[in-house]
Amino acid sequence: MTTTPLASMLDRPLELHPQVALRPEPFGALAYHYGNRKLIFLKHPDVVLVVQALGDQPTVGAALRSCDIDQARWPSFEKAFIALIESEMLHDRTVG
Repeated sequence: MTTTPLASMLDRPLELHPQVALRPEPFGALAYHYGNRKLIFLKHPDVVLVVQALGDQPTVGAALRSCDIDQARWPSFEKAFIALIESEMLHDRTVG
């Protein structure tokens, strides 16, 4: 697994990959990538909330703040986002 310092993760402009669909579930959501056919379980509603906010916020940190996620929980979100990047569910947004 790739490790990224939390500070650099917070500064990244991420977004949901355009080929990914989220299906809400009581536990959070299912994320399905139509390109690589991967299915990922987002196991907490807060993760889903932040993932959905990423495209509207300049950085991961801004998305976490906009969703009122307690800063003590941010490292667990970093782990989730690393896994979502590695599975191509999230990708870096082009800022221009």
